[in-house]
Amino acid sequence: MVKNWDVIIIGGGIIGLSLSLELRKKGATVLVVERGEPGREASYAAGGMLVDCSIETPVALQPLATASARMYPEFTHELEVESGMKVDLRDQGTILSLSSRHIRHSAALYPADLSQLEPAMVKLTLDQEFDLKEELDPLESEMAVNAMHPAFYYIKERSVDPRALTSAAIKATKHRGVDFSSGDPVTSVNQANGRVVGVTTTKTTFHAAKVVNCAGAWSGQIAPYAFPTRPVKGQMLCLAAPSRTLLKHVIRTSEIYLIPRSDGRILVGTTVEEAGFNKRTDVAAIQRLHRAAIALVPELRNAKILEDWAGLRPGTPDALPILGATATLGYYVATGHFRDGILLAPITARLMAQVIEGDVPDHDMTAFSPARFARPVLKGG
Repeated sequence: MVKNWDVIIIGGGIIGLSLSLELRKKGATVLVVERGEPGREASYAAGGMLVDCSIETPVALQPLATASARMYPEFTHELEVESGMKVDLRDQGTILSLSSRHIRHSAALYPADLSQLEPAMVKLTLDQEFDLKEELDPLESEMAVNAMHPAFYYIKERSVDPRALTSAAIKATKHRGVDFSSGDPVTSVNQANGRVVGVTTTKTTFHAAKVVNCAGAWSGQIAPYAFPTRPVKGQMLCLAAPSRTLLKHVIRTSEIYLIPRSDGRILVGTTVEEAGFNKRTDVAAIQRLHRAAIALVPELRNAKILEDWAGLRPGTPDALPILGATATLGYYVATGHFRDGILLAPITARLMAQVIEGDVPDHDMTAFSPARFARPVLKGG
């Protein structure tokens, strides 16, 4: 007897995993088909900053970013209870340090976003350096104050360990009865009489009346539609801090960010590179990140480098995710989250489950519709 599922999800990253959990809550049977190992691509390589008040966030995405950030405490609590694992959700906040050029540029582009920031310090000039250092010390005493970063802001935002989060999500989905197929890429979404009937992989065929493409940077390679996603490479490294309490806050500058974990690790990121599907790290790039981290927090010169890596974020032409139903009945897409996949996982899961179940979504999704792009058909699709 041929097995059928209600929904097949292509892609086992945090987006696909979160959606599978949401659909299981609604009673759907779900199969996740992952080309490699679940949770080991963009989700594994991410930093985990839950940036819901960012000068880099596109205006159209801000409502979803804010809503998703607010969902995170409940989202992670459910995962921890379901999986029995900790995900290291931290709420100490972020110190944002920007150059004058970046501030002027950002204020021109996103004046509303800058107005939401809570100033913790004033712009730095040489005669203000001592006063600024006094303001900064209670927050992060190890930060270096210099004229390269003349303004600081404190933002009430969280961070999470994406690897722990994804591992917990995998365990929770399996506990909930989600099925998995790993190491076998989907090559096409199958249709009959104008609607979805399943997927074909390099080895077999799976059957379902609904399919969701959550394949990240690989989403555009699956017939019949060539969604305009592309891989955007990001390199990072991880340091073992001399002390677990060296840094309390995430620190973001125009050049790098530092993300402390509760176990004393500090992540340093990141690059933004158009390098195709190349995931190799570059010694020079890693060294630049390391030097920038030491310049920002000199005590990190005594930190041991634990590892470095590169991940492939799914970018789109307009820097917005692609969410919603396609022109083929039963075929949906949730991809293109670029640098916000971890942040947007809870809201994406909720909205896409609503769309798949035929309910009215909680947020207007027009700006993210796949219909905003021409409908390219893959050769042979």
